[in-house]
Amino acid sequence: MNKAWRLEELLEILLRYGTWLASAAIGIGLSIALIGSNSRMRHLPAPADMRIATAGIVLFILLPVLRVLLMLLVFIRERDFRFVSIAALVLAIILLGIVLGFPARALPDSFPRNGPG
Repeated sequence: MNKAWRLEELLEILLRYGTWLASAAIGIGLSIALIGSNSRMRHLPAPADMRIATAGIVLFILLPVLRVLLMLLVFIRERDFRFVSIAALVLAIILLGIVLGFPARALPDSFPRNGPG
């Protein structure tokens, strides 16, 4: 019972402070972008000030992955190999989805193209 309680505490800390950190980064990034919107760089599609907000969004996306990774590490430490295999499988599926989600690179020129020339 104590081991499960410790895992729940760690997950609570990770998700609580991760969410606050991501929210703060998005808020600060948007505030800086709003303040700097009168600058001469307004014509850019994504101003440099938005990097902080983008980092907050990335952190929101990474929180579930970090949760699974934390659970994997705790299960390894507790030597609960049934849950280690489940957490590793979930992490592998997430990573496979990330790899498959990247766009394909442009085909090299050695491949034939449609039409002459």
